[in-house]
Amino acid sequence: MVNRNLNGILLGGISLVALLVYTGLHAYDSLTWVMEVTPVIIALPILAISYRTFPLTSLLYFVIFIHSIVLIFGGMYTYARVPLGFEIVQWLDLSRNPYDKIGHFMQGFAPALIAREILIRGNYVNGRRMLNFIVICIVLAISASYELIEWGAAVWLGQGADEFLGTQGDIWDTQSDMFFALIGSCVAISFFSGFHDKLIKKVGQNENSR
Repeated sequence: MVNRNLNGILLGGISLVALLVYTGLHAYDSLTWVMEVTPVIIALPILAISYRTFPLTSLLYFVIFIHSIVLIFGGMYTYARVPLGFEIVQWLDLSRNPYDKIGHFMQGFAPALIAREILIRGNYVNGRRMLNFIVICIVLAISASYELIEWGAAVWLGQGADEFLGTQGDIWDTQSDMFFALIGSCVAISFFSGFHDKLIKKVGQNENSR
């Protein structure tokens, strides 16, 4: 089982590196691509280095993989131009490409499970209610920090930051981005906590058997 998990993680990592190379070569805007995929470029070596000392649950590796794909394709096309977003526009009769909202949903979903796993395995929090509260606070802090980064990019790049911001003329884009991150965290906690707990327990048993 351990070897199977390791093989899956290696395959996922290689796939992400290949996607980074491909999308980097075919990016609509190179600077936007760099800014959007930077979290993936930072996360990959951290996950590789920490695997032996602090292996994560299979659920978390999978969620990080999906989140990375969302970021990579958002960087390749820019969020306002991702083809999947235009398909959703047709399906739901929307007025704007909603792909950036998928990104911000994942910005809440993935960090919620990451924070949850670290807090549980480190025994940093007592009680489920306090755990859920702190996880949501962490997600909102991350989301707010990202919006500050976007603000900084807007000040630094001026009109050149439009592709990175992806506001598409929405004056409430910042608020709705944070709201979708909140939704993502609530979905992760509400629907995946039980399954996540089982996987965390299994990882703990594996570590104790070493």
